[in-house]
Amino acid sequence: MLESEKFKSRQNRKCFAYIIAGVVFQTIIILVFALTVMRIKTPSARLRSVTVDNLNYSASGSPFFSMTLNAEIAVKNKNFGHFKFDHSTANVSYNGNAVVGYGDIIKGRAKARKTKKMTVTIDVTSINTGVSVDTAKLSNELNSGNVTLTSLARLRGKVTLMKVMKKKKTAEMNCTMTVDLKSKAVHILDCE
Repeated sequence: MLESEKFKSRQNRKCFAYIIAGVVFQTIIILVFALTVMRIKTPSARLRSVTVDNLNYSASGSPFFSMTLNAEIAVKNKNFGHFKFDHSTANVSYNGNAVVGYGDIIKGRAKARKTKKMTVTIDVTSINTGVSVDTAKLSNELNSGNVTLTSLARLRGKVTLMKVMKKKKTAEMNCTMTVDLKSKAVHILDCE
């Protein structure tokens, strides 16, 4: 009888060790899952391409420019859940502070681990913007054949993981573009 008790005791210890090993293994799996899949990252927004239409400008007298920009905006969602964002506005500014155009970004949804592409039309003009434009600098830029513009947008929304976890996130876009007036095209496009 003594040997059968020892055998049972060994069996019980083995069973207990297997249970502890299983719990430790499951804890590691859950921890890895929580640190990789469940971590919510901030989506990014950037201009992919910009085309120029209806370009008019004059460097003499009272310098001005006006054009229509057709911008393709890409919202990249790096999460394992979708990013649903609200209606927003893309602003185009000249010289960092003079807003010269607006474009509507319609509300949308970037699927999990995908990039949502959309086109935004922005009418840009330096005439009657209500913001003072440095005419000497504008005249010099127009004479050089290049105008540098900055586009900013802020897309506010929520990232939803597994239809349970929701977290508010904001995708921000800050891009600088140089418009070549002679070729009527954007030849430098840089996004941060």
